[in-house]
Amino acid sequence: MHIKSFRVQNFRRLKNVRVDLDEQTTIFVGANNSGKTSATHVFQRFLDPKVRFQIYDFTADCWDAFNNFDPAVGDAESELPKIYFDLWFEVDDDNMHRVLDFLPGLDWNGEPVGLRMVYAPRDPSSLVANYQKSRMDRKLRDDGPEGAYKPWPLNLTDYLTKRLTSEYEIKYYVLDARQCDTDLVPRDGYDPFYLGTNASGAGAMVSSLIKVDFLNAQRHLTDAESHGRAEDLSRRLSRYYQRNLQKFETDLDALSAIANSESALNEHFAQAFESILKSIEHLGYPGTTNAGLVVKASFNVQNVLSTSARVHYMLPSSDGAALISESAQFLPDQYNGLGFKNLIYMAVEILDFHHAWEDAEGQRPPVHLIMIEEPEAHLHAQLQQVFIRRVFELLPEAKPGFHTQMVVTTHSSHILYESSFQPIRYFCRHKGAQSVYCSEVKNLSAFYNGEKEATRNFLQQYLKLTHCDLFFADAAILVEGNVERLLLPLIIERKFTALKACHLTILEVGGAFAYKFRELLEFLEITTLVITDIDSVEPPEDTDAEVNEHESGRACKTTVPRAVTSNETLRNWFPKLSTIEELLDLPDSEKIVKRHEEDAGEIRVSYQTRRLAVWGADAIELAGRTLEEAFALENLAWTQDASRKAIGLSIPKSNLLTLEKLHDALFKRVRNLDKTKFALGLIAEQDAAWKPPQYILDGLDWLSGRLLSPPAETTDGGEM
Repeated sequence: MHIKSFRVQNFRRLKNVRVDLDEQTTIFVGANNSGKTSATHVFQRFLDPKVRFQIYDFTADCWDAFNNFDPAVGDAESELPKIYFDLWFEVDDDNMHRVLDFLPGLDWNGEPVGLRMVYAPRDPSSLVANYQKSRMDRKLRDDGPEGAYKPWPLNLTDYLTKRLTSEYEIKYYVLDARQCDTDLVPRDGYDPFYLGTNASGAGAMVSSLIKVDFLNAQRHLTDAESHGRAEDLSRRLSRYYQRNLQKFETDLDALSAIANSESALNEHFAQAFESILKSIEHLGYPGTTNAGLVVKASFNVQNVLSTSARVHYMLPSSDGAALISESAQFLPDQYNGLGFKNLIYMAVEILDFHHAWEDAEGQRPPVHLIMIEEPEAHLHAQLQQVFIRRVFELLPEAKPGFHTQMVVTTHSSHILYESSFQPIRYFCRHKGAQSVYCSEVKNLSAFYNGEKEATRNFLQQYLKLTHCDLFFADAAILVEGNVERLLLPLIIERKFTALKACHLTILEVGGAFAYKFRELLEFLEITTLVITDIDSVEPPEDTDAEVNEHESGRACKTTVPRAVTSNETLRNWFPKLSTIEELLDLPDSEKIVKRHEEDAGEIRVSYQTRRLAVWGADAIELAGRTLEEAFALENLAWTQDASRKAIGLSIPKSNLLTLEKLHDALFKRVRNLDKTKFALGLIAEQDAAWKPPQYILDGLDWLSGRLLSPPAETTDGGEM
């Protein structure tokens, strides 16, 4: 038995989302404030009786619904917001008897078993009456003098800030999968069977099915000498020992060792305290009628580890032996690296969760869900990979009828490195109706199953090789090659400083492979700028022949009549445009790739455009074939200066050439240019007079318009 999925409505950023869980480990990823933590905290709110809801747990648009509610004429039952939490279980034969109270009917035939928990008013009419009474009891009249003080409650939201837990409660229902659609959303008109509340025992029934534990990010785990909140490993192991104390109390060898130690220590104490106890006798105490003082050791098995033992790290010997010996050297636990200590700490915590679940009093819940928040805190890259790779192997093999699932929230690309697409759930931010910021959850196993195997394998291998942080970025920029990757941060710093506040991931994918990312980017709905080259080549004699840039003599300037592009990205994303001239004539508004006509589009493609090139008395609109050529054409005077020879674009005796001849020479020069050296040369130049190619500025301007409000402005119309 395991959790198949859960659905959340009206909880923080999760306006209405469904999250499918893997049978073993599910990984929640996404940018900051995308809803990952909310998806774990909803389990705490509904399944942990010690954790209470707050008004801030409602989605922001619910606050407006509270404040717009008219207590005089409104229907509190239907109009006041509620938080919904649906849990769906796959049930095996070993657990049939556990879910009998949750089956929708005797004709149940193995469908997922559903439970609905609703945080709703205890008594809607009573809530309204209490609110109205509080308004009547306000210390100041509504028509009184204006002042800074506003008596409570100002509105219904303000009232519930203090009275939420007394006015709201969790109500439990049974869901019938046959009355739901394929996404397990109840159909209109369906009324789930009401189980009751916590007071009636319905909450205990749910707790009999699932136990949830939370391993929070270990941001407080520090060395014992620090002045902050500290939790050392020895103390954590002590709690683990106490958890398993009953198992060890039957160990006669352990009890014998403790008794022998106590006896030996008593002899030591008698010698050590003999002199001071005799001195006390001279003071008239204890006297002839009082009992004498004796210091004796008293070993309480529960306190042995917490008070009389400490964790140490044994240094490896010169021969590599790991056996404890008299010559072995030890260090206290605070002298070991914090990353390794955290790894051990989390392992002990997870094992402790498991043993506590196994030793649960009464009926043990068949499902154990462990939520692990950002394990990368204080873990360096290698340990992050070790943790996620081995975390499930920590646990003993599950007994029949019992199942453990883990959910890991992370911002670590190193953890994703060890994962395929299937367990990833991507939380993406978007602006919903009425400008409410909420989240959607993308199940990448659906993408994995729906994508072609070759493309799927390419993307997975690329993400592994680059450790890319695509899943944590506000936006992605796909670039042609190393030059764009090196220069783009410099261009952003000079021209679009506001974009530096956004988390941008720059991926070097090449024009031949960028199109392979299209399905993934559209699936994730990540705002993406693709910067590529127009890559003009001579038209094939056979119009049906495949264009191959690598064939000798095929590359040409963009001015060649009927020239076509060899760039796979442009050919796949703009299939109706067959010539360079058509690509150059394409307006910017049509360079946005849309999945549907009515879609605003999250992907924008930027490639070279015609720009006015001025050389001497000549002035012609020209488009470069590549970034380097476009840069040269837009910075002719700057690149042809003798002091800029190291850049690599200087043409001998260029002052004697016409613009057309200079263009020819630059085209040939770029074909054999050391492009990395060119980029590094630009970075090393302290002169800010050179202008970035306009097609890059146009793309970045679109990107800033998507990410920033109001759109970022560039100086001098986007040019330096």
